[in-house]
Amino acid sequence: MDRQLLILDCDGTLMDSIGAWHEAETELMNEAGIALTKKERDELNALTLEEAGAFFHERFGIRENAQSVVDGILNYLLDYYRTRSEATRGALSFVKAMSEAGVDMCVLSSSPQSFLQAGLERGGFLPYIKRIISVEDLTMTKRETAIYEYVSSLFGISVENTWLFDDSWYALATARKAGCKTVGVYSADGCGTHEELARYSDIVVDTFDELDRSIWIG
Repeated sequence: MDRQLLILDCDGTLMDSIGAWHEAETELMNEAGIALTKKERDELNALTLEEAGAFFHERFGIRENAQSVVDGILNYLLDYYRTRSEATRGALSFVKAMSEAGVDMCVLSSSPQSFLQAGLERGGFLPYIKRIISVEDLTMTKRETAIYEYVSSLFGISVENTWLFDDSWYALATARKAGCKTVGVYSADGCGTHEELARYSDIVVDTFDELDRSIWIG
């Protein structure tokens, strides 16, 4: 079997943390007395933290500037990742098995590196993941095919032998366009319904326990 690369999203995929992001967003919306439309939620879901700060401040006038929005989200979520975050069902067992079999893996997330390090440490993933990549450290987002080509190249593996595991339909759609194979991991309808995930995924699951590991372990 040719070498394969598994690119793993963090929030909603490895870590059951989507609810915390929604809690932070809800606090901001309640503060401003607003409600987001589905289109606005879809837009927000694809933004980095800095972009989300600008989104809330510039569009809705929340707090004195975009950075104060970012600081509030940072404080709330970093405490969450350090003290309350949990791995999604079956994710750690799957990642450990892939690591023991010598399968290359990395995390690719729109979350800041501080969140990723804290959450993945708490979830038990750090010993098994070779690279942890935040899009905030790059000049690309998960809406661009170039990011999947770039990450694959870091491991010397073609995009055709690269799999993206993600709960967001837009990331799966972009990775598939780049030539990757895709696994949709359902987390919440706001990230992607089962139907949306199925449209852009080779495999769709609710938990990692449902995966046939022999696909990646010969």
